Order: sequence, then C-alpha cells, then structure tokens
Amino acid sequence: MPNYRRANVTGGLFFFTVALADRSSNLLIEEIDRLRQSYRTIQERRPFETIAVCILPDHIHALWALPQDDRDFATRWNLIKSGFSRGVDAKPRSQSKVSKREKGIWQRRYWEHAIRDEADLERHVDYIHFNPVKHGHVACVADWPHSSFHRFVERGLLEADWGGDMKDIAGSFGE
Repeated sequence: MPNYRRANVTGGLFFFTVALADRSSNLLIEEIDRLRQSYRTIQERRPFETIAVCILPDHIHALWALPQDDRDFATRWNLIKSGFSRGVDAKPRSQSKVSKREKGIWQRRYWEHAIRDEADLERHVDYIHFNPVKHGHVACVADWPHSSFHRFVERGLLEADWGGDMKDIAGSFGE
C-alpha cells in the first residue's frame, strides 16, 4: 500500500480538491445546504480561513489558511465529509468501506498542495474560480452560484466579467 505523505506546514496556505466517489453524481449541489452546514460547523469548531472555494456537482476546490500554530487540515476534511454524509443514504460499497464505517459517498483520498508563493496563490485562486467553466457547467464564471468568485467581485478584487465569456468560443478544451 502506498505511503501517502501530507504537507507538514504549520499555519500554511493549502489548495484542496475533495471529490465524491461517484464522479457522475450531482450530490454536492443537490445537498448544498447540508454541505454548507457541515463546512460552517467545522470552521467554527476548528477555525481556518477560506481564501477561495468552489463547489461543483461532484467535487470541491478550496484554498485554506490555517491558524499560525495549526497544521491539521486532515481532521477538518474528515469532519466536514462525515458531517455531510450523516443523513445521506449509503451508496453501494466494498466490504473495506463497510468495515471502516464509510458510506461510499466520498473518495477516501483528496488532493492537497501547499501554496509556495504569491504567484502560486494567484494561480490556484484563478483555477478555483474558473473551474465551473472548465467543466462546462456555465459559460461565464459569474454564472456559477457556488463560488467565492462573487465575494471577490464584491470586495473589488476581480471584475464581474473576469474569465471572459465562453458562449462564443467553439471547440473542446480538455478533460
């Protein structure tokens, strides 16, 4: 079995991708209020700052700043995922997931990246905000309601038309 190593940076900035086990699911959008409540509860119990976030139907991208004396993002994600899963019907799952009391809703692993510098931070914020367009959910970044993009616009950090408009561009672009 692989030995996964998580970044061990106290008080760091981290980018995450956390995905559902069923990547064709719309569960995160269908249960957006449940997800928001779980996220908010854990953020209150174990503080962290959400720099940027985007919730898509089957995955979440988030950029967090942990408190100066803290490096434990793993427990936070575990609590968010388990809090969300409570009350959601279990999915078909392996004996391994049953024995670990997993409902088969989330992928066990997630992607995390320690932000290195300002340029890296900016690239990841842009990636988070552009992701709904990249996946074809909307033609304009501003049209996706489940994103911190709108907060960035309100604060004057981004223009409302940031990212352009894909309506007039034909073609297939990755993924």
